[in-house]
Amino acid sequence: DNSGVAKDKLYSTPEDTELVWKTLSPISPMFTIAAAFGNVHGVYKPGNVKLQPELLDSFQKNLGPKMGYDKPFFFVFHGGSGSEKSDIEKAVSFGVVKMNVDTDTQWAYWEGLLKFYQAKSGYLQGQIGNPEGEDKPNKSYYDPRKWVRCSEESMRDRVCAGYKDLNKSL
Repeated sequence: DNSGVAKDKLYSTPEDTELVWKTLSPISPMFTIAAAFGNVHGVYKPGNVKLQPELLDSFQKNLGPKMGYDKPFFFVFHGGSGSEKSDIEKAVSFGVVKMNVDTDTQWAYWEGLLKFYQAKSGYLQGQIGNPEGEDKPNKSYYDPRKWVRCSEESMRDRVCAGYKDLNKSL
């Protein structure tokens, strides 16, 4: 709960990201930073989350000249579920190399199961008896390998959409 917290405290600053750089770069030049730019975990009604991907660009521009190259940071976009594609594109252009979409993939998994149930509900009311006859078996419908597979396919499709959103090709 961030109520009562000043809005400017909800976003990373150039000083924050520079401190992370100075702390981690002696260990290895390969690390990611999860800078806060309005991103939150979970999913919210459109308009409730105000992403500011331009902040990522300002962090790059702050440290870049000091380091001698344009984009010293590799950013992680935590809480990417439900984000607008335009914000994703901007974030990627400003150095996001990984985006977390756990809430979206959880929903996709559930939705696969839901759609299976809706399509096959007449076969899922008992072990015997379905729309084809009161003595017809239903084992092949309630077998978890069937409905889990539908959930996996739905999640796969969401992950593929995420790759496309991040300008990656399969």
